[in-house]
Amino acid sequence: MADSPEVLAALNRRSRTLVEGVDRSAARAMLKAIGLSDEDLKKPLIGIANTWTEIGPCNFHLRRLSAKMKEGIRRAGGTPLEFNTVSISDGITMGTEGMKASLISREIIADSIELVARGNFFDGIIALAACDKTMPGTIMSLIRLDVPSLMLYGGSIAPGNYRGKDITVQEVFEAMGAYAAGRITLDELHEIEGVACPGPGACGGQFTANTMGMVGEILGISPMGMADIPAMATEKDDVSLLAGQLMIQLIEQDLRPSKIVTRQALENAIAAVAASGGSTNGVLHTLAFAREAGIEFTIDDIEAISKRTPLICDLKPTGKYVATDMYRAGGVRLLAQRLVEGGYVDGSALTVTGKTLAQEAATAVETPGQDVIRTWDNAIYENGGLHILKGNLAPNGSVIKLKGTEPRTFRGVARVFNTEEEAFQAVQNRQINAGDVVVIRYEGPVGGPGMREMLQVTAAIVGQGLGADVVLITDGRFSGATRGLCIGHIAPEAAVGGPIGLLHEGDIITVDIDARTINMEVSAEELTARRAAWVAPKPHYISGVMAKYARLTAQADDGAVTNSASGLVR
Repeated sequence: MADSPEVLAALNRRSRTLVEGVDRSAARAMLKAIGLSDEDLKKPLIGIANTWTEIGPCNFHLRRLSAKMKEGIRRAGGTPLEFNTVSISDGITMGTEGMKASLISREIIADSIELVARGNFFDGIIALAACDKTMPGTIMSLIRLDVPSLMLYGGSIAPGNYRGKDITVQEVFEAMGAYAAGRITLDELHEIEGVACPGPGACGGQFTANTMGMVGEILGISPMGMADIPAMATEKDDVSLLAGQLMIQLIEQDLRPSKIVTRQALENAIAAVAASGGSTNGVLHTLAFAREAGIEFTIDDIEAISKRTPLICDLKPTGKYVATDMYRAGGVRLLAQRLVEGGYVDGSALTVTGKTLAQEAATAVETPGQDVIRTWDNAIYENGGLHILKGNLAPNGSVIKLKGTEPRTFRGVARVFNTEEEAFQAVQNRQINAGDVVVIRYEGPVGGPGMREMLQVTAAIVGQGLGADVVLITDGRFSGATRGLCIGHIAPEAAVGGPIGLLHEGDIITVDIDARTINMEVSAEELTARRAAWVAPKPHYISGVMAKYARLTAQADDGAVTNSASGLVR
């Protein structure tokens, strides 16, 4: 494809700065030391940003996929150069101080890929990502760099099987709560733990990883039909090779993220999150994409899109199917087809394949009799799976994930905890009762820092049988793996003086889903007095990466980003 000198000159303009000319002899000498030839260095240099790690299953298999990518790049006439970045496993760190590193890692991933790519003048970049923060982190970096590029999701784990039933890591967390409540034995908990995660791949429900894999395809930055192939399927190797070959085509067409990640594409992505019952983190990360791209896009826009887009995918954690079931049913392509035909997305949006979203969706093949991805006239819920609540407790907004079967209103007594550990201890000690509103604060972007996810707390409450009877509220995050009324991303957060920091134990909190409101029954005068008496807590970290993030981060309603494209020139 890229054989003639004329074509090569057009495709390797960026990398010539690094490797062409007498004054670049030393650079060529060092690259020849790793086995590259003069011919290799004349070709387009393609960076592969690999988020491989052996700490956890999500990214464990990515070296296998990167080998196929390299093969595809070479076949198409390019020279691949692989480099690594960081990755934090949410599932492993959940419930510990280490979980604070997760969201912060999104920024480090974006920064590190940007640095390596800018330093080495790559002609194109493939990002290979798999777990929760690696996908948004890699996409953020591609938006910043704005060179021909794409992201490939490593794919979902296969479901585990417990006594004939498909399970995911979510059931392990819930089993912990069930054991604490005396509903199962320690041996049963250990059995569930042993079978829930049978091999490599990201968590198997419509949690954050699979949500963001889907977002990548609908947004257009990932090739349609590649993301939802399971991690260990042989087809994943095939599409990895194709992704490598596609990179040269992207350079030929000068197809860059600025042509793909548009306001229109962001709206399409949120419609898919709403229709699929995706993770609440989809809100946080699409806002981050908008900030990186300098696109005006707010949580109010997200609410409007979700309110008009019905929920049609019956996926865990609120539904019964796992990600591999969705793949077998027809995959993201089938969901895209539904969205286009229903008029819920703009099918003219461009994707990295060079085709529009509508063109990609048109080739969907639906498995006869499947009921994972329903039709619009058989929707699970008339609104989308996530919504924005506002009120005197969350003036700038909060995020809740819904299926439509939850209570429409809730009025309860605030049980206030200043750390996740305090809340989890209370749950484990059976100190939370029906009618309580569990408030976990000082866990926001600044206060945590890093917005820990509270899956361990929410799952423990579900495991105790209280999922429908208790509301949970936090200025941190409740993961995509939630059931019942779990309200996160409260903005502004407690650590910067947000109203959630003014709550007292025993205050009454009301939630009205239809009105999209969340309020505390405290008078304006009392809130003024409490605000005057409030003292900001000392930061948990005064140096290092955690402290740096706390100083730089935006609030959750602004994507919790440390970088914005405002005022920047590409």
